[in-house]
Amino acid sequence: MQSGYYSAAAGMVTQFNRLDTIANNLANVNTIGFKEENLIVGDFMRLYKEARDELPNANQTKEAAQFLNRTMNKAPQVVDAYTDHSLGDMQKSNNPLDMALSREGLFFLVKTPEGVRFTRDGSFTRDEQGRLITKSGYEVLPSDYFETKQPIVLNQEESVVEIDKNGQIYANVPNSANFAPNAKIFVAQPDNIAFLKKEGDNLYRYDGKEELVSLEESGAVIQGFVEKSNVNAVKMMTQLIETNRLVGMYQKAMDTQMNDMNRDAIEKIAKKS
Repeated sequence: MQSGYYSAAAGMVTQFNRLDTIANNLANVNTIGFKEENLIVGDFMRLYKEARDELPNANQTKEAAQFLNRTMNKAPQVVDAYTDHSLGDMQKSNNPLDMALSREGLFFLVKTPEGVRFTRDGSFTRDEQGRLITKSGYEVLPSDYFETKQPIVLNQEESVVEIDKNGQIYANVPNSANFAPNAKIFVAQPDNIAFLKKEGDNLYRYDGKEELVSLEESGAVIQGFVEKSNVNAVKMMTQLIETNRLVGMYQKAMDTQMNDMNRDAIEKIAKKS
């Protein structure tokens, strides 16, 4: 068995996974509120040291030695993936319904056909019924949604809207210069951000068990701004070039294992015959 060939093939698969992640990041470099995805590639020795106490065979046994010899030949592999939730740049939009969150780990809540979801994309608008919605048509939820089940509604007469740093909406009273409080936007902060899973459309599914509660004083809502993607295009292009080169190196190693070494072995056997 040519273990080197299979190790090189496994390494190439790992780099293909990296290419997919890098390509997705580059495709979303201009997506509002998008957070960069990253992969963790681990080698066997590090994984073995971390988990050897949980291995199925005891140390210093024949079975453990066989397990070690089999596994040592495996190439590095993707062991985990994570999202970089650091802040992106704030961009002024001059749209009064646009909102950005100036603190890491905070999210707006929206209602989708699959249920309540999290998002950092605060480029909002209103539909024909006056409901505050995302560009994809999902309702933006108020802080008391789980009690009232009602959306945020801005009547057409309320042409001027002001939103404070805690997400409280104030709309102008028709035919006057006064403002009256409307709904308050649901700003959520999950206890463990690792429970958020990306679903597409710039949405996150929340798998945590604790009840969602809106922050009373987040102090993070900025009206008239949107948060840009935190993807660094230059860094991604550098990683793309590096990964492409690694794919070429693995391909050359596979070719050497399958063709050059086989040919050399056949020639030596033929000479001995």
